Amino acid sequence: MNWDVIEGNWTQYKGQVKAQWGKLTNDHVDVIAGRRDQLEGQIQESYGISKDEADKQIKAFQKYLKESRPS
Repeated sequence: MNWDVIEGNWTQYKGQVKAQWGKLTNDHVDVIAGRRDQLEGQIQESYGISKDEADKQIKAFQKYLKESRPS
């Protein structure tokens, strides 16, 4: 699943984002508003991880969403 789909349907994915990254608050998720770069930065800040690690986690999340989506 490409990020444009996630961004376009952000309200549907907000709960899954919060489940994946529990340190993100509702305010964080609202400010991110589906923008991948914002999500990456907020994950880095909240979890104290590198940009590469945040990118890796987001890619894994995208893969999970693609695989769990009904055909």
